[in-house]
Amino acid sequence: MLCSRSLIALVFSVITTMMVTQCLAAETEPNVTAPESDQAAAGKSDRQPAEPAAADETADDPPGTDPANTDPADAESANTEPADAGEASPEVLAALQAGPRALSLAFRMAAKRATPSVVVLYAYGQDGDPRDPNKEETSEDELPLLERAEIPTPPPAEEKLTGLGSGVIVSADGLIITNNHVITGATRVVVQLPDETRVDAKVVRGDPDSDVAMVRVEFSEPLDPISIGDSDKLEIGDWVLAIGSPFKLEATVSAGIISGKNRRLDRIRRSSMLQTDAAINPGNSGGALIDLDGKVVGISTAIATRSGFYQGVGFAIPITQARWIADELDQHGKVRRAAIGTTLVELKPRIAKQFNLQPYSGILVYQIIKGSVAEQAGIEPQDVIVEFAGEQVRDSIGLQEAIERKPIGSKQPIVVRRKGKRVELTVELATVDDPTGQE
Repeated sequence: MLCSRSLIALVFSVITTMMVTQCLAAETEPNVTAPESDQAAAGKSDRQPAEPAAADETADDPPGTDPANTDPADAESANTEPADAGEASPEVLAALQAGPRALSLAFRMAAKRATPSVVVLYAYGQDGDPRDPNKEETSEDELPLLERAEIPTPPPAEEKLTGLGSGVIVSADGLIITNNHVITGATRVVVQLPDETRVDAKVVRGDPDSDVAMVRVEFSEPLDPISIGDSDKLEIGDWVLAIGSPFKLEATVSAGIISGKNRRLDRIRRSSMLQTDAAINPGNSGGALIDLDGKVVGISTAIATRSGFYQGVGFAIPITQARWIADELDQHGKVRRAAIGTTLVELKPRIAKQFNLQPYSGILVYQIIKGSVAEQAGIEPQDVIVEFAGEQVRDSIGLQEAIERKPIGSKQPIVVRRKGKRVELTVELATVDDPTGQE
């Protein structure tokens, strides 16, 4: 985290230094190159904006000094000296402030667009620990600067409050995305909107394999859905903001960058996470990770920590994956994942050398389940998949996600490289539970 912050500061420093240098050069260059005969005229016309500075210099002359008797060489030398650092021109100050001010404005506008779509979730009746990776029993006394009156009170209920998290409104008719560990096992879930209106959730469903859940509420007026971004286009180094309710502090915004992609977590079987150094703390789970356009690109999910709190490494589920899973849960009550019945291996250099193949030239088919749709389609062990459904294969995670999101029973084109030759096949997708397609 410190390295990334230092790098960003260095970049801003270089940019502003270059801008300051240009401004100073623009100010001093006319004094150096203009002939002496032109300087007097310039002082009356073109150089009028500089007169206040000249007046300051005259005011500093010792009493009794006659400016008319000043040696021309001394005057020219004085004119060519850079202005005192404490008297920087407006152009220099503007250059120094341009980068940070622009970034600050971008943060402000993005947060303003997205914050109305982030809600607080209160869960009741969960048995034991719902396995929230961000959940740490934290008493209010551990926040000495926070007055008790400032802490939002959970809705009154007979059940004990057992879970607290965030959620993101993705449709005006009341569909909210959050994390499965926020709501799992709850007998009641209460949604608190940004205006502090509270409503009980009518439908609550989750998918433990991906840690994505959906909550549906009914409200008299349309809700304010967040704009959906494209998490597939994110690159390492892109700025992001995390919005949630850490430590019961509603609508908290923190900034950071995308630190990594395609991260795997043992606790989440089907995870392909974004890594960020934007602060994620207990209560942020299920909140929005947004880009500088205010569009959601991820759902904040977990942190890597030895203390139970933020240490610079957070994880978020890409919104393309989270939205698809939420729609499956909303429309079908479960996540229907397609499969072809193979074990896939990424062709990293060590594996590629073992099979005498080019590194990263595709995805190696290591094993095939007997009777699976892959076997029926003619796919063989040690084939290298290079295309699926008309798209070039990037990595094993991307291929797995592309397969599982296609309609079960649909026929998809697949291209493999077999012994150096291109082979085009068609595979009919089955389910994860029955890759033979008999179900």
